[in-house]
Amino acid sequence: MAAQAEPKTVPAAASRESVTLHDNSTGKQLDLPLLSPTLGNKVVDIRKLHSGLDYFTFDPGYTATGSCESKITFIDGDKGVLLYRGYPIEELAEHSDFMETAYLLLYGELPTAKQRVDFVGAITRHTMVHEQLTTFYRGFRRDAHPMAVMCGVVGALSAFYHDSTDISDPQQRLIASYRLIAKMPTMAAMAFKYSLGQPFVFPQNRLSYAENFLRMAFAVPAEEYKISPVLAKAMDRIFILHADHEQNASTSTVRLAGSSGANPFACIAAGIASLWGPAHGGANEAVLKMLHEIGDKKRIPEFIKRAKDKDDPFRLMGFGHRVYKNYDPRAKVMQRTCREVLDELGVHDDPILALAMELERIALSDDYFIERKLYPNVDFYSGIILKAMGFPTAMFTVLFAIARTVGWVAQWNEMIEDPDQKIGRPRQLYTGAPQRAYVPVDKRK
Repeated sequence: MAAQAEPKTVPAAASRESVTLHDNSTGKQLDLPLLSPTLGNKVVDIRKLHSGLDYFTFDPGYTATGSCESKITFIDGDKGVLLYRGYPIEELAEHSDFMETAYLLLYGELPTAKQRVDFVGAITRHTMVHEQLTTFYRGFRRDAHPMAVMCGVVGALSAFYHDSTDISDPQQRLIASYRLIAKMPTMAAMAFKYSLGQPFVFPQNRLSYAENFLRMAFAVPAEEYKISPVLAKAMDRIFILHADHEQNASTSTVRLAGSSGANPFACIAAGIASLWGPAHGGANEAVLKMLHEIGDKKRIPEFIKRAKDKDDPFRLMGFGHRVYKNYDPRAKVMQRTCREVLDELGVHDDPILALAMELERIALSDDYFIERKLYPNVDFYSGIILKAMGFPTAMFTVLFAIARTVGWVAQWNEMIEDPDQKIGRPRQLYTGAPQRAYVPVDKRK
């Protein structure tokens, strides 16, 4: 990244405390130091476990493993806390905007007035895409899922921008980072327009990041597109709330791909592929599918009963969160934004949206959900908002990718600049056949 003021953070340090691991089978023991973060639980440093005792750890999903040191995002799931570089997500969503938040994630501090102007100007100047890239879209079927298109198009950027793929050059990393953040809304809107059979709409430098995206998505050449300030603000908040979320599946994918030295465009394309999964970025799309399955408010009690039945595979999508064991702090902001958007658009009579609001009311008053803290999460409200705005469910994850690109880029840059960074190489618990000799085919039984 370009030279900027270093963020005022405290690196993780080994405390004087340690944990001792005893191997009863050999009598050996190993002292493992404890690392002290600025926030959160202390971390056992197991890097010498293999060399000291010839063991590895077994941790499916890495749910108890810290894969890296990071200064970007902190989550306390028990308390419902999400911080970007130390700033509460609620304060950023209320007082900041996406471009300022993007600067914060990239550089560690909120920008000064001049830094803000320069940053927004730099991003704005990169919103256009190479003209040949527009022909790339025509190779896809019209009914291709927009995320399939995004995986291909973003990965192809490295074929168009050769001058920003050298990850050892800080200036090239900066240019690649800006290009990805700037071009993602343009490419996403193009994927949307292509699915509709409508002409591409080019970005306009006079508009904000969110305004530009909405115009590119919904404007047509035949008439002037009027941007609603309420919808633009809602879109901006959605981008802020989804900008980063610590070491989730897609971010870990970006870091793992980047650890091999892959170019940034390939790494972000890998992140998009990971985000596509319904358990990750596709959760808000799954919410809408669930609402269509329920179909009518009269059937809500039936599905609530099914959700409580451990033997029934049905799950209420959009409620609870793997990380947050309390109210998702992003959901509180999104709930208010949802009301504002519905009021602006006057779509309260939409049966699916009315069903969602009734489901929310029942779930928030049901002891079963309250005791288990299964509150509506950010995906529940974002799906309702995006549907009200006019986006099809297939576009929901694409919008998530636009926002998360900033976090991916910040995490990727942090990984590249980390002196302790190594190529990712997880170990495994092998439970296959032991070594055996090859048997010729005529002697096999």
